[in-house]
Amino acid sequence: MKIKIGFGLGTTAGAHLDGGGFWSIIDACESLGWDSIWFSERASDGTLGPLAALGAAAGRTRRLKFGTSVMVLPGRNPVLLAKELASIDVLSGGRLIAAFGLGVDGDPGEQQAFAVDRAEAAGRTREATELIRRLWTEPEVTHEGRYFRLHRFRLEPKPVQKPHPDIWFGGHSGAALRRTAEIGTGWLPSFLSPAEYRERADTIRALAAAAGRRIDEEHYGALVAYLGPGEPADAQRLLDVLAARRPGIDPRSLLAADGDGGLRERIEGFIAAGASKFVIVPLTPPRDWREELSRLHEAVVRPLEGRR
Repeated sequence: MKIKIGFGLGTTAGAHLDGGGFWSIIDACESLGWDSIWFSERASDGTLGPLAALGAAAGRTRRLKFGTSVMVLPGRNPVLLAKELASIDVLSGGRLIAAFGLGVDGDPGEQQAFAVDRAEAAGRTREATELIRRLWTEPEVTHEGRYFRLHRFRLEPKPVQKPHPDIWFGGHSGAALRRTAEIGTGWLPSFLSPAEYRERADTIRALAAAAGRRIDEEHYGALVAYLGPGEPADAQRLLDVLAARRPGIDPRSLLAADGDGGLRERIEGFIAAGASKFVIVPLTPPRDWREELSRLHEAVVRPLEGRR
């Protein structure tokens, strides 16, 4: 497996960025040699919209890949989303990675914003994924589904990547694992221990085999979060959120230990568990983004990337 490591802005450290801060991150990732930059989606905080961020990154860079970690698919029109993502893939020369999810469970504000009943989110996601894939690969699409209908619809332009950009899924519930195995091309979960990751990755492999599919071993990824040098009060607030999401589990066990050595050790644990693609995400903002990205690339990325 070829190890590749990208950087994610997340929904906390990357919130409330102005244009100067955003461009400093993009320029640093491009010039320092990071593999990719990833944008998360939340409607109710200061996180930049992922489609706008993807388009901006495409126009600013020539080498850097970029993805969504993750985009809330059930809350979007799949035809219009397929068009936007295909356009970004064309403008970037084929550097897009699409990763989808169902959105934040238990957050009424987010659920209201995306206007999707949680009970329908999984079904909408499956149907939307298949429709997007068809729109990207078929010259003309007729579709009669539960949620979406098209008659002899032609989507242009098609993506540069063939047969289409990869479609990864986040999540680690039983339903999320089955979704990845049956309709995805990659897996990008967050807030798991390496031991939990290994168990769930094996489940995906078994479910994919039962469905007559196989997820490329190069397409098992993990989002690896670390607290960073932010304010202690901010860190504690985030730990409290994690504790609520994973009751009964010490939230610090879901993060990399403090320091670059702890982050490197955490990634090595995921490599041993079968992952090869990583998104490093700070949960608190650094004082200087370029300095943070430069140090991480030297201390963490370079020693690990390219290993097989």
